[in-house]
Amino acid sequence: MTRPHNRIAVVTGAGSGIGRATANLMARDGWRVVFAGRRLDALRQSIDMCEDPFGDIQARAFAVPTDVTRPDAVAALFDFVRARFARLDFLFNNAGIFTPGVPLEDLRVDQWRASIDVNLTGAFLCTQQAFRIMKAQQPRGGRIVNNGSISAHAPRPHAAAYTASKHAITGLTKSAALDGRAYDIAVGQIDIGNAATELSAGMESGMAQADGSVRAEPRMDVDHAAAAVLHMANLPLHANVLFMTVMATKMPFVGRG
Repeated sequence: MTRPHNRIAVVTGAGSGIGRATANLMARDGWRVVFAGRRLDALRQSIDMCEDPFGDIQARAFAVPTDVTRPDAVAALFDFVRARFARLDFLFNNAGIFTPGVPLEDLRVDQWRASIDVNLTGAFLCTQQAFRIMKAQQPRGGRIVNNGSISAHAPRPHAAAYTASKHAITGLTKSAALDGRAYDIAVGQIDIGNAATELSAGMESGMAQADGSVRAEPRMDVDHAAAAVLHMANLPLHANVLFMTVMATKMPFVGRG
């Protein structure tokens, strides 16, 4: 068994799904991981599920309840990181929500705003705080990965709010990558398609398609998405994956619509 390297990571949306799988894999890889999310019980459950090869999970995984839509809550999350570790090496902006699948004209404004607030503003607030730490620390720099989704490229039917938020994440990724360059901050985006989580369970029974049909869609093990994020996280700062797509091979993406 190798010794842990103890680099510091923050994973948002770590209480379930892709965030849980990624945070757990990073802890097993030797990172010290801050599990961030809205529900403390879900974060603790994620940590309890973590296989710990180093025998010190309590010193390797930390649950910090965080609502990424609130600037004060995000500031408190990164204040915890400063106080506990005095540095940050990696941020995975993963927290996100889906809006109801309804025609665009029936989407309520509060549903639109909720999608933008969580999926986009939350990532911006966390990136802003991470920049402040990474620019000031020694050694300087770090890495940020945004969860963009296949919907950052191509929409599903009746998904205007989610699709708009994920297209905007691409703009945030490019802008942050440019602004971080001078400070050794590498920023990239992972676009994940049909990872098998509780939120994607309905894909096996049928999803609305652009031609009006409803068809079942293949899914892939969520651990493949987590492994892709870990690969990006472990790159040296002079190398960057700006965009990566990892997806179920037979899902409708290329040619969607």
